[in-house]
Amino acid sequence: MTAVILASWPNGAAFWNRAGRFMDVILHLGSHRTGSTTFQSYMRRSHSELSNRQIGYWGPPRTRQGLFAGVVPSSSMRHVPKMQARAVGRVQMQMGSAAQSGVRKLLISDENMIGSVRHNLCKRALYPAIGQRMAQYAQAFEGHLKRVVLNVRAHDLYWASSIAYSIGRGHCVLPAKTLDEVARASRTWRDVITDLACALPDTEIRVVPFERYQGRPDQMLKGWIDEVGPSNKGEEWLNRAPTLTALRAILSERGDTAGLCALGSQKNTRRWIPFDQTQSAQLREACADDMHWTISGADGLAILTEDTDHSGTGNIPQFGPFERGQ
Repeated sequence: MTAVILASWPNGAAFWNRAGRFMDVILHLGSHRTGSTTFQSYMRRSHSELSNRQIGYWGPPRTRQGLFAGVVPSSSMRHVPKMQARAVGRVQMQMGSAAQSGVRKLLISDENMIGSVRHNLCKRALYPAIGQRMAQYAQAFEGHLKRVVLNVRAHDLYWASSIAYSIGRGHCVLPAKTLDEVARASRTWRDVITDLACALPDTEIRVVPFERYQGRPDQMLKGWIDEVGPSNKGEEWLNRAPTLTALRAILSERGDTAGLCALGSQKNTRRWIPFDQTQSAQLREACADDMHWTISGADGLAILTEDTDHSGTGNIPQFGPFERGQ
């Protein structure tokens, strides 16, 4: 058998033309602590049904096993341009293979594409490098990216979940000064969305509120692929942040007396809120401003995903005269 070795792998449009098919690519970026792991479990369970409908899925078990290695170079990498070119070619080859196999929509879900919880906590900011990172990922998808999806969550609960999660992973309880820096941080979801839009100017951005879609991965998928997704047959909530009771047990096992004192004596043992009332109010006000901006159109940068199947909402009053008082 004679082997044919190409001098270089075809890139961009040439590669896709050779593949002979067109495929929409949709990126689910997370963020962290917004049910990403639960959604990814649902996608794995629905693999057979989605494959029959020519919908492909790549999750962390695939993307973190070398597929994306080098797309965003690390400080320890040598020959960065060469490694990036190899990474881009690797991703494009895999997408071409998916298109040749008949996949018409490819959903890629990996919240680590936009950063990490650890980096957010170190910088006291929401995904400060998302613009640079996604601009580098855009090279790998090179014009074939139809849509990106960003999950957002109330600031106070997002940071509380992130901090509790980090403690469960071996980190210390944040001191009061650091918590105040987090609460006073000026960077909000609006800044994250703006940076994302600058990095991907020709790509549709959809914003999904965690509070409206919590535990409903089938409804999330429906809004992203514009088709009804497989029914969610299992109720699960994976990778949850440790409860206050669990955090106390973790710190007690470590012998971290200072950490136990920092947890305080909250009566609610299910969720630990590290912020005081003033800090929580600041974070909630920032989130309310974000949601008002997003609902108002986000300056044309993003689209808020509407929850049309949610039950329990009240009726909208008809337009007409209103009276004050009883």
